[in-house]
Amino acid sequence: MQVALVSGANRGIGLEVSRQLALKGFKVYMGMRNIADNNELIEELKSQDLNIIPVKLDVTKTADIRNIQNQIKETEGHIDVLVNNAGVFLENLGGGLESSVFHVDPVIVLKTIETNTIGPLKLIQAFVPLMLSAGKGRVINVSSGMGALSEPAGKYPGYRMSKTALNSLTTIVQAEVEGSDISVNSVCPGWVRTDMGGAGADRPVEKGAETIVWLATTTNPPQGKFLRDKEVIPW
Repeated sequence: MQVALVSGANRGIGLEVSRQLALKGFKVYMGMRNIADNNELIEELKSQDLNIIPVKLDVTKTADIRNIQNQIKETEGHIDVLVNNAGVFLENLGGGLESSVFHVDPVIVLKTIETNTIGPLKLIQAFVPLMLSAGKGRVINVSSGMGALSEPAGKYPGYRMSKTALNSLTTIVQAEVEGSDISVNSVCPGWVRTDMGGAGADRPVEKGAETIVWLATTTNPPQGKFLRDKEVIPW
């Protein structure tokens, strides 16, 4: 049975990816910061006979990652797909000035990078060695066009830099697993109607999840690319 771990899986894109992978026969470890707050959701998914395992995962907490690493090693012995989906957008909490590079609190920038970049790095360090042992696997980093250097724009420096760095991490990891059947890619899901994207976003969550699920399941995925709508886009 194929095994996947999805971070930030209790809502939005992470939830939809988890649901779709489970429908395709995966055993999905759903990472969420507080399991107790999601008991109703968990019961609903299990009532649909979906093979999901809720796990406590705050990607900023090394202990959480270590616990899940041990659980998956002992229970499964392998992992096929890692979806680094958990992320934060902390610069839109006020009247607008705080989103400018000239006004943003550097502490907010650091907190954003801790979750959006260092969290995925920790999960990659925990689980890609298992993939290397098996000689195969998929790592999918949920990024954003806001991190693309080919689309320069102002405002939201913490979020933009965190996603640019995540894209860089994608290329570094892909280079270090060269010669294996491991694919490491970044995905821009587009502007999706989630708690983060807001009600005015132009894409349903199903569309946001589409390329991620495709990368997890397609026979010959690209390696070390940045994708939107299953097509490679510029970094």
